[in-house]
Amino acid sequence: MQSIIEILAWLDSYVSVHPVFIYTLLGTGVFLTVYLGFPQVRYFGRACRTLRGHYDHQHHEGDASHFQALSTALSGTVGTGNIAGVAMAIHLGGPAALFWMVVTAIIGMATKYSEVTLSHKYREKLPDGTMAGGPMFYMDKRLNLNIKGRTIKTGHLIAVIFSVCTVLCAFGTGCLPQINNIATAMRDSFSIPQMVSGAVLAVALGAVVLGGIKRIVTVTEKIVPFMAIVYFVGAMVVIIYHIDNLWPGIKSVFGDVFTGTAATGGFLGGTVALAMSRGINRGLFSNEAGQGSAPIAHATARCQHPAQEGLVAMLEPFIDTVIICSLTGLMIVSSGVWKEKFDNDFQFADIVVVNTNSNDAKVLYDAMQSNDSMYDGVIEVVDGKAKPGDWTLMHAQSVAEDVVFKKDGKPFTGAIKVVDGKPEKNGVVISGKSLLHSAPLTVKAFSSSWFGSFGEYIVALSLLLFAFSTSIAWCYYGDRAMIFMFGQRSVLPFRIVYVIGFFIASFVDTSLIWYFSSVAVVLMAMPNLIGLLILHRELKDETRKLVK
Repeated sequence: MQSIIEILAWLDSYVSVHPVFIYTLLGTGVFLTVYLGFPQVRYFGRACRTLRGHYDHQHHEGDASHFQALSTALSGTVGTGNIAGVAMAIHLGGPAALFWMVVTAIIGMATKYSEVTLSHKYREKLPDGTMAGGPMFYMDKRLNLNIKGRTIKTGHLIAVIFSVCTVLCAFGTGCLPQINNIATAMRDSFSIPQMVSGAVLAVALGAVVLGGIKRIVTVTEKIVPFMAIVYFVGAMVVIIYHIDNLWPGIKSVFGDVFTGTAATGGFLGGTVALAMSRGINRGLFSNEAGQGSAPIAHATARCQHPAQEGLVAMLEPFIDTVIICSLTGLMIVSSGVWKEKFDNDFQFADIVVVNTNSNDAKVLYDAMQSNDSMYDGVIEVVDGKAKPGDWTLMHAQSVAEDVVFKKDGKPFTGAIKVVDGKPEKNGVVISGKSLLHSAPLTVKAFSSSWFGSFGEYIVALSLLLFAFSTSIAWCYYGDRAMIFMFGQRSVLPFRIVYVIGFFIASFVDTSLIWYFSSVAVVLMAMPNLIGLLILHRELKDETRKLVK
């Protein structure tokens, strides 16, 4: 298992933050924004009116209303990324990471409009009367090469690659990390065993997804508005409690964009490149603009023109990231918990031992980034306390303090071997003070306000609603990809495997899940972004038809 985690960690560090991916994602969004005449600004009002049904004057084919399609798509995007993903981005890159998340969302509004417009245009009616659509359908029809009058089915190959990646993402984005976060939150907040949470919610998930798109849209249109309002109110309470720190927090978000974040508190510092890469990566993970997932939900909508549904979809990144993620980020930054150390049990995936015992933040930060600075040797432990040496134990990108080693609930005495900066487990539990990230960091932000310890329950319940609704939507995305590749007979087996995987993921290693998710997102997004660039002229034609 550890070797698999290391491989996925390497892929994540290489693929999800690689300049090629970042430039392709942002470049596509910037190009479409300019080429289509800034649709996220010009047509924002029209998008809101379309959502309310202002332009629906007659019956059109489809399985869902604009609101139901938007709710389903939002249920797929508003998930752990809004709670845990924002906290992770700030933890790694500092407050400036929030800036890049918002920038990614604003630019992504044009990308979302484009991918939904094309996918809705080329959707298909299935034998059972329901609609199926998504980037794989427009790819199959429009990305074929024509050489000297001969058609080469390159579009079908690209569509199959996208569909395979969609199935991978259904597990890596919608299934595995969602239930893992839910189960962990239920265990930590309510002492419910992870396996119990997984079993109960797996049954509930099966009851919803086995009912098909009709039941899915019925459930999501009720869950999404409720959970968004609850989280919005809770976040505003925290921000108001820390109102004196709000403006300094906002200044740090914008002020560190081009300088990086200096070391402060337990935070060792963050570079411009790291803030940008992690902000963009978490932004995409949160709102999925360019990933090609939301078009699958919007293809079910009833509307007069494909671009109308594109406008409705354009609201997703705004709601998901500009509003909800910004609330989470401002909570964390204004409360100051992102730079404070708290008592916690260390996850071995977040532990690094570097071969220096310097107290200088820059030296330690540089050591964390260099493979040559990883410690190889032994840590001698006596009665739960480590003997001093030429090394420093780091956890969650910070210097660990008050470290205690225990085994079977008792103070440990013995030697712990460290290879390439990673200590061997040997059943030893390591705890102490360090920075936090992901959902626990958001919990601390809530708990730092009037909510007190009750804040933990708000985050736990929000995670439950956010993540469960995401799992519902992604099961639908996955089965549409299966239909494209293997036909309708593949839907039921896929849904069964999805529900089983949902249960198993409630008690497996979280680091494996997060790394898997990051890699799968990139593999799905790249074919879609390339397709949007190739078909940019068709997008402009569809936009012109809309505004006539």
